[in-house]
Amino acid sequence: METSSSSSSSAAAPPPSPTSSSSSVSFYDFLDRMRNPASLDLVRSIKSFIVSFSFYPANPDNDGKKVQDFFCSMESALRDHPLWAGATDDEIDRAMEGLEKYVMTKLFSRTFASSPDDSKVDRDVSEKVSYLQTFLRPEHLDIPPILRNESSWLLAEKELQRMNAFKAPHEKLQCIMNCCRVINNLLLNASISENHTLGGADDFLPVLIYVTIKANPPQLHSNLKFIQLYRRQEKLVSEAAYYLTNLVSTKSFIIDLSAKSLSIDEIEFEENMQAAKEANVSSANEEHVPAFNELSTLGNNDTGPSGTSNGKRNVWSHYPFMASVAGDLTVGDVERLLKLYKDVVIKYTNLHEASRRQQSLLNLQHHSEETRAAFSQGGEMNSSHDCSRK
Repeated sequence: METSSSSSSSAAAPPPSPTSSSSSVSFYDFLDRMRNPASLDLVRSIKSFIVSFSFYPANPDNDGKKVQDFFCSMESALRDHPLWAGATDDEIDRAMEGLEKYVMTKLFSRTFASSPDDSKVDRDVSEKVSYLQTFLRPEHLDIPPILRNESSWLLAEKELQRMNAFKAPHEKLQCIMNCCRVINNLLLNASISENHTLGGADDFLPVLIYVTIKANPPQLHSNLKFIQLYRRQEKLVSEAAYYLTNLVSTKSFIIDLSAKSLSIDEIEFEENMQAAKEANVSSANEEHVPAFNELSTLGNNDTGPSGTSNGKRNVWSHYPFMASVAGDLTVGDVERLLKLYKDVVIKYTNLHEASRRQQSLLNLQHHSEETRAAFSQGGEMNSSHDCSRK
């Protein structure tokens, strides 16, 4: 891949980490104020919302509205509260940032990727991106050589990959903004040092698409939806809204991507995609078959003594998560996984105990045979002595 020789330090400068920014200060300041006895009424309201919210089944769109309404009511409560008497708008905003992080961290397992449809989109996007990674090049997206800066791209990729590690909407959004700022700096530096005329979104979006494909951030769809639903709406404006919208567009572009979306021959595109799919299937078989073969020995009554393929299919039906990855799982899978875990432990324990008993029997049998042989040899020796005395 061709890389531009011009690399400005500002383009490669690492963006600030979300956890080291003012959001962390806001969060701990919020917790400190909540420990004040005077905040007891606020604490009760927050805890009551979290508990009542968890009682209802997941409904992403309705859940998002509930959370946004709660944030609005809490902002009014903070402005009227003695602990924030005379507080500036900026101080109230920092308190609300702390509240958002606290509430959404508590509700994360209930609100993130809560829909099976969202999990499916995550898998589909990640799978398609993994295929595209095997052959897609910058020229396929018409990215000019002047914007092909590997060091800047790598920084942007790492920010997207970090997004899934955070639970607060603000911190996830900050990762997106850090990524996009690196790309934007790259464009600005190219326009200054190389007299490249900026094409706005025509330059920005192709680079973001390429960076996203190279990064393949985990659960991209669910992360974007989580930010859209649970980041305070008044914060999804200006720069944040622009960058978020571009990444949402990037995800949609990837989902619908075909040879017509790229500067590539259609036959070449289809052949590359097919080769990537076949390689992925082959790799999956190599990875999962040994584990499957081990499971097929765990006393499964459906498996015949001949170990037929029918028996193996029965084993797969008992262990449906064998081909899954962490990003595939949802909160609803926890109970089922726990049952499967207990089933495996019980079968393994029984197998281990049976093996131990069998080994003990074999040792006892071996000891008995040795004893009989010793007695037999002793008898022969006595007969020999008797004959010699005669």
